[in-house]
Amino acid sequence: MRKNTGPIILTLITLIFTGAFIYFFFVAPAMQIGPEQPIPFSHNVHSGVKQIQCQYCHPYVAYSNFPGLPPVAKCLHCHNYIIAKHPWIQVEHRYFNTQTSTPWVKVNYVAEHVLFNHQRHINGKIACRECHGPVENLHRLPSKNWRMGECIECHRAKKANLDCWLACHS
Repeated sequence: MRKNTGPIILTLITLIFTGAFIYFFFVAPAMQIGPEQPIPFSHNVHSGVKQIQCQYCHPYVAYSNFPGLPPVAKCLHCHNYIIAKHPWIQVEHRYFNTQTSTPWVKVNYVAEHVLFNHQRHINGKIACRECHGPVENLHRLPSKNWRMGECIECHRAKKANLDCWLACHS
């Protein structure tokens, strides 16, 4: 046995524990609360406490494949009067004054070959919370990678279309 085996093993153990510490205390919690947004937005405050309907901020959800994100003017419709001087609202005013969209960070992902149609689901009376969960209880939304199995399971339960090319892959 070599002389330096002990320090090498000790270094490896230290690296493993350091990696585990970083993962469990920094990476894993961040995955559960979702990415930080350019302006801290609380779904709990807006859709929970204030009971603003999803479609108010996501205006295209009922007639488009994409739900849409609120334009800066939509946020300022309320925030010109409600906590208008708050530093984060001032940031939103800067976006508005420079005609720049708020660079929201995406949290829901589907595979590139999938065409998810929000319109069909909303018009089919599927409540937003059936897929997105109780967002009214969350401040930051967790990232979600949608998998085909989840969709198939739901389609089977609701006796919805399971034809690949007519349903999702068109």
